[in-house]
Amino acid sequence: MRALSKSLLIFGLGLMLQAVSSANTSETKPINDFVQRMEQKHQFDPAYVRAVLTKANKNESILEAIARPWEAKPWFQYYPIFLTDKRLQKGLEFWRAHEETLARAEQQTGVPAQIIVAIIGVETFYGTYKGKYSVLDALYTLGFYYPPRAKFFNSELEQYFLLTKEEGFDIESVKGSYAGAMGWGQFISSSYRHYAVDFDGDGIRDLLNNPIDAIGSVANYFAKHGWKAEENVAHKVSTVPDNAYSLVSKELKFKHQWQEIRDAGVKLPDGVSLDSQQSVKLLAFETENGQEHWLGLPNFYVITRYNHSPLYAMAVYQFSEQLLVEMSNQ
Repeated sequence: MRALSKSLLIFGLGLMLQAVSSANTSETKPINDFVQRMEQKHQFDPAYVRAVLTKANKNESILEAIARPWEAKPWFQYYPIFLTDKRLQKGLEFWRAHEETLARAEQQTGVPAQIIVAIIGVETFYGTYKGKYSVLDALYTLGFYYPPRAKFFNSELEQYFLLTKEEGFDIESVKGSYAGAMGWGQFISSSYRHYAVDFDGDGIRDLLNNPIDAIGSVANYFAKHGWKAEENVAHKVSTVPDNAYSLVSKELKFKHQWQEIRDAGVKLPDGVSLDSQQSVKLLAFETENGQEHWLGLPNFYVITRYNHSPLYAMAVYQFSEQLLVEMSNQ
């Protein structure tokens, strides 16, 4: 019996060691694959990549934050976060302080000043809240420990290594959002690499500390994503019959033309007209007393390229309109 008990004990310990070994292998394989990719695809020193990842930390608060995004709220709870008098006044100050830069960005890209100002205000309250998380920790945590979007964030970690090398950033010290977005306009690494511009001519694309580069880069981002100069963003509709509700969808892509929406009985306010072939999207936003409906135009879709949420796009649009009205009255 003692021999049998000893054999069972040894067998049990063997299973435990095997389980630990399997767990370690399953955890280290994605990291090993990442190191190998950085070496083979981008000629990074594998020892450097591994040393950086060794210093990165899995942050549970990041996993908690991404599980409860603001965009999960209904519209009537979402918009008061951004459409505040305090943000409006700060936005007007920012516009006045950078009026020439904003005018230059609008002239070069066709993106209106009020949209640029609204984006920077919604993202960071004009540089006040640029993020408290280590970008390295955020992308490491989400790239290796958040299965729903691990592929995306693993790719952004790859982009972050490239970005810090190209721009000369200290890879460990940059702070940003829980999703790894950085600077005045909260650009993720891939967007920083592809859309950031040196808008003040000093030879540096500094979106972390330079509002002038941030203005030019936000404008460039929108222009590259198809912003149509001097066109509207959305119209609030006056009538939506019951049979038109089926035309509302949560997908961001536009699948309808105005003629189809109009033929379903949807009506625009008096004085507003659209070409029958205009691409549009019928949108519904939850209020405390039901729903309000809007007709999104192509520029509305462009705003969702910055943040893939109709709530976000509508908040930016409405805030931009507030800013424009106040600046026009001054």
